[in-house]
Amino acid sequence: MFYFGYIAWEYPTNRLLQRLPIGKYSAACVIAWGLTLCCFAAVKDFAGAVAVRFMLGVCEAAVTPGFALITSQWYTRKEQGARTGIWFSFNGFAQIFGGLVAYGIAKGTEHHEASIAGWKIVFLLTGCLTMVVGVIFLFTVPDNQMNARWLSKDDRILALERIRINQQGVGNKHFKWYQVREALLDPITWAFFFYVRKPMSALIADIPNGGLSNFFSQLITSFGYTAQESLLYGTPGGAVEVITLIVGGWLGDRLGNRILVASSGLILSIIGMSLIVGLPLDNNKGRLGGYYLTQASPMPFVAFLSLISSNIAGYTKKTTVAALYLIGYCVGNIIGPQTFRPSDAPRYVPAEITIIVCWSVCLCIMAFIYFWCRYQNALKAKIRAQPGYEKLENQEFLDLTDRENAEFVYSL
Repeated sequence: MFYFGYIAWEYPTNRLLQRLPIGKYSAACVIAWGLTLCCFAAVKDFAGAVAVRFMLGVCEAAVTPGFALITSQWYTRKEQGARTGIWFSFNGFAQIFGGLVAYGIAKGTEHHEASIAGWKIVFLLTGCLTMVVGVIFLFTVPDNQMNARWLSKDDRILALERIRINQQGVGNKHFKWYQVREALLDPITWAFFFYVRKPMSALIADIPNGGLSNFFSQLITSFGYTAQESLLYGTPGGAVEVITLIVGGWLGDRLGNRILVASSGLILSIIGMSLIVGLPLDNNKGRLGGYYLTQASPMPFVAFLSLISSNIAGYTKKTTVAALYLIGYCVGNIIGPQTFRPSDAPRYVPAEITIIVCWSVCLCIMAFIYFWCRYQNALKAKIRAQPGYEKLENQEFLDLTDRENAEFVYSL
């Protein structure tokens, strides 16, 4: 239900990200998410849980695309991969923090009855912390360089000039139908859509993500550990995600090839899932190690997220592609949990094989995007080399799409 709320509000929220002040709107969504999470402590039946989960998806729909747009406003193409990896890596920090908090509360209430149920404490604590972060975000993150209170007038101009190389400007409030049409007809849009999340594209990649995210505790329990131990032993997986995203983002920017670096995370994940499938049931440590390797799978998703920021120009086109990318992410996460059937416990082999197949297809999608971007760069180089070609004045800030701007160069 979380992803049904996410998918229902994804396109409308991308339109609002274009029309409204991006910093303030993103902060409002973070605060609303925290408040909604606190409401889960008051849930008394299944219907209430479904309603809260749906609204959590609605509130979160703006966060990832909003952060990606802010990243593209402030950083050059060569910087965006590392920056996206840093802020997305906090999913891993959350897995570590959340696992330790949940384990501590479970152990603390094991022999002593608390006045508030342990699961309610988890929702209230994390919800209140989220609202605090949202308030800090509201007063810290500007809508653009021109209203950044912590920059001098001269530094605001410098902040604008340094991103001129991106050929994307800093946003445009006007909705342009021709850019929507171009987004829908661009092959790279659908390559992003059919890949999404943990591996790297959207729909196919997020089938594994949906299964692993929702059933990682059951997977660890199937390795021979208790439910409480699964909370504790799941935390190193978050550390793997943090390390691979930060190192991978930095290395991808340094080498100028995010796709190649991100594919290594996908290969590690395939090896990890193969260990889970192939090792005997009594090899608990080996299968748990395989699970940790699968946590490198967000590398391609984050790389593609940064590539949407740097490779899709035209503000309406960018928000449209981002919306489609995350709609694919939601669909994949809805399908993924359905592959983990109770009748397949404790090994869940059909689900695990499905994950391996999806990740393998994602490697092919990554290869297509790599060669398509190289092909488009070659075409643009020919256009710029033609006699009589002239660049428009201030072309970098005219809200041209990546396809209509001959000066635009796709990142790999």
